[in-house]
Amino acid sequence: MLTSFKNSLILGLIITTVFACGKKKTDKKTIADNETVAVKLVDVSNANSTEPIKASGLISSLHEARLSFKTGGIIEKIFVKEGQNIVKGQLLATLNLTEINAQVQQSQENVSKIERDLKRINALYRDSVATLEQVQNLTTALSVAKQGLQIAQYNQGYSKIYAPTNGVVVKRMMNEGELASSGSPVFFVNAAGANDWVVKVGITDKDWTRLKLGDKAEISLDAFPDMKFLANVTTLSQGADQASGLYQAELKISTQGKKMATGLFAKALIYPSIKYQYASVPVDAIIEGNGDQAFVYVIENGKAKRVSLSIAYVNGQQAFIREGLSGINQVVTDGSAYLVEGTKVKVVQ
Repeated sequence: MLTSFKNSLILGLIITTVFACGKKKTDKKTIADNETVAVKLVDVSNANSTEPIKASGLISSLHEARLSFKTGGIIEKIFVKEGQNIVKGQLLATLNLTEINAQVQQSQENVSKIERDLKRINALYRDSVATLEQVQNLTTALSVAKQGLQIAQYNQGYSKIYAPTNGVVVKRMMNEGELASSGSPVFFVNAAGANDWVVKVGITDKDWTRLKLGDKAEISLDAFPDMKFLANVTTLSQGADQASGLYQAELKISTQGKKMATGLFAKALIYPSIKYQYASVPVDAIIEGNGDQAFVYVIENGKAKRVSLSIAYVNGQQAFIREGLSGINQVVTDGSAYLVEGTKVKVVQ
């Protein structure tokens, strides 16, 4: 019996709700057909404007490098630590040179031997004992041996890592005693100059087409929440990143004397110099917005007409319209919430 009572109560609530909804629709229809709603109009503005591009990225040095050994070998000594300041030309690390020194010595001995052989063959050739071909072969062998010595000496020189510029050691990837492969990064360093910092951000292809080198930007850093830093677009990539599909832009930041570090998170607001002409209306005139789609009401023959819009962007209290207001000079602001299609309206000042 209790179950029957509950079912009856639920059914009653449903009927009441349907009736109420039906009555509300009837009232709205009555307003649209029989009453006049007072409204205010506002002019549609047309001006050159552009939507700022919002992006985020990380602070990095304009001059950064991953330093490695030219040849592989055991790391003999590392002279710097992470976070340490370095100067150009400073020795940072060296390999155990036992093997590479032996290769240089071997190449030197080989050159000396061939030089002696060539000297002896030249003497025999003058006495018509050796042939011209023997002289030529030894001459070629000496040239090859000297080139081999140059290679060994070159590798010997690049078995040490020197600082390419003044800066700081951001990260040390390897330690003493480890086997370093040729080209494997041992240090990540960057320049420490005040004008060497950039923000690297990813932007869509649509935004990429709107930017030019030199466009201005405003940077916000979590590390300095109360400051805004000025920046300029200095680099625009000519190809999209395969992983993200975004194009990279570099924004050179004016640090205003603040200490910067690689990896600081930054938010950028970029102002493209390429401008578009948009119609704009107050945000109060927009109704039923969903994403970039919305509606406004206009007056046609003394009645409200609902017009669909595509919104480009909103800036403060103004909505900039991509399409939908062609040929329309005024839209309804005050009173739009009480309108439906076909409502009779009275324009008041």
